[in-house]
Amino acid sequence: MTGIPTENQTAAENRRIGIAATAVATPPHELGRDEAKAYLRRVFSLAESRIQVLLAVIDNSQIRRRFFVQPTDYVVQPRPLSQITREYQHHAIELGRTVTADCLQRSGMAARDIDMIITVSCTGLMIPSLDAHLINDFGFRSDIRRLPITELGCVGGATALSRAREFVRATPGANVLVVSVEIPSLTFQRGDHSQANLISCVLFGDGAAAAVVTDEPVPGPKILATNSHFYPNSIDAMGFELRETGLHIVLSRGVPQMIRTTIKDIVLRFLQDRGIGFPQVSRFVLHPGGQKLLAFMEEELGLTREQTQHSWRILSEYGNLSSASVFFVLHDLLAGNSARSGDYGLMAAFGPGFSAELLLLQWE
Repeated sequence: MTGIPTENQTAAENRRIGIAATAVATPPHELGRDEAKAYLRRVFSLAESRIQVLLAVIDNSQIRRRFFVQPTDYVVQPRPLSQITREYQHHAIELGRTVTADCLQRSGMAARDIDMIITVSCTGLMIPSLDAHLINDFGFRSDIRRLPITELGCVGGATALSRAREFVRATPGANVLVVSVEIPSLTFQRGDHSQANLISCVLFGDGAAAAVVTDEPVPGPKILATNSHFYPNSIDAMGFELRETGLHIVLSRGVPQMIRTTIKDIVLRFLQDRGIGFPQVSRFVLHPGGQKLLAFMEEELGLTREQTQHSWRILSEYGNLSSASVFFVLHDLLAGNSARSGDYGLMAAFGPGFSAELLLLQWE
């Protein structure tokens, strides 16, 4: 857009759009590190040399435990795709209900106050989408706007917050509910001995999260700006391939290095375009995609472990939760109540395509 801003455009730019509340939830079945090692040996018929490499990966993963929607003995059993799909739909709705109820209560809003609902998930399929079920269950208004995001993978949660901000900027007084539900345990493939599948068995856990985005005067982080970055010719870096037995993960071992070589430039240009110097940013909400990814971001951005502690804690206690991960990190940061008025924060997530999503936050 060029020319002199109109009065309405200037007002939109000056409105402070923030996150009124966050909520997270995990299913009841826990898998610890030692149990993961035992299942690895029991389930996969691999050469001892490969087993030893994977045991070392588990030890170095920094993941202490993860949560699944079903007991692990059941998760590892082959099942028809139709059955897995039904299981996904059931558990996605249950987890979605839990975080929706919690987030609305934390925000002090009722279902009738929500003008748009964005649901995010990449680990299963349901049509009608999750948002339709939540609208019926909670009695959201019949004129609510709907946006299901299903194919962005780990970057989907951050992208949903960006789209929520855009809607609120364009619709003064609007409130947006974002709900992310990921159930990667249902993508477990016992017969797939590829390195990508074996690594995914070590990394991913199930969980759900939600956030309310509003321009009401609420305490907490405001979303000042957002940015998307697409990596050309990176289609094969990450994603899922749907086969007869379900979703098979696509995961290039070069992903952490690809992020490592670009993250500093992407972040510095994003902040510079907003007139912010990197030293002004003190709060970091980084997607805990894995220990190597977090370590590379620390190194390239010159961050201390104290600055990235929330991402490491989520990785340790929940594993990689795909699109829900950044919500868990933000929720953990907010629970600590350590951010002061005026502090700048950076949210960063990455996903298939390959792409990155950045959000500039500021606390009031």
